[in-house]
Amino acid sequence: MNQIIDIMLYSWVAGFASFIGAVIARVERIPEGVRKKELFRGIVAFGGGILVAAVAFALVPHGIETLSAPMLGLLFGLGGAAFCLLDILLSRSGGSKAQFTAMLSDFIPEAIALGAVFAHDHRLGILLALFIGAQNLPEGFNAYRELKENTGRTAMILWQMFLISFLGPAAALLGYFFLREKLPVTAGIMVFAAGGILYLIFQDIAPQAKYRHHWLPPLGAVLGFIVGMLGQKLIG
Repeated sequence: MNQIIDIMLYSWVAGFASFIGAVIARVERIPEGVRKKELFRGIVAFGGGILVAAVAFALVPHGIETLSAPMLGLLFGLGGAAFCLLDILLSRSGGSKAQFTAMLSDFIPEAIALGAVFAHDHRLGILLALFIGAQNLPEGFNAYRELKENTGRTAMILWQMFLISFLGPAAALLGYFFLREKLPVTAGIMVFAAGGILYLIFQDIAPQAKYRHHWLPPLGAVLGFIVGMLGQKLIG
């Protein structure tokens, strides 16, 4: 029972980090200007860097170890194609939700993996929760600004981000009870999500980080990847 409580707590805190990021985006009062645009594009790049690290260090390696080469390529490609179709549908509906979609597509499979991992290695589960939380903080910040620009409903967005944090325990318990002995299924979910995330990075997130005649924002991607790399180093 204590292990189940730990799984629920750590996975919820990891998801709650996205709500904290949204709150920071809601209360910030930095004056409008070039520096603010440069800072925000740097944060977008930072979130993108962490997503690249998630693909490279958290989602794909388990698939490489577990799945056959044909299945690995097929699921990764299907993930990219599925998110491409989702992006087209979202664009036709009148807005882009790349940051929000990337946040969910990253958070849910990693929370499932967290639950499955906790059954075998408690310490590894805790470190993975910290890694997920580090990703969700800038992603929540960026997703809030993106949704605010598209909808303008700030209070509703904050409620959505708060409720999303509870997807963490649900996904983690799913991994714990149903997937801890089914490594190929868990690996397949993670690889599928990795393909979709990589599509979103190059289609929507990386272009938002670029700012003509300003070269500092892309360094945020480098810093984000460093965070992910160090997280993997701690987990390893």
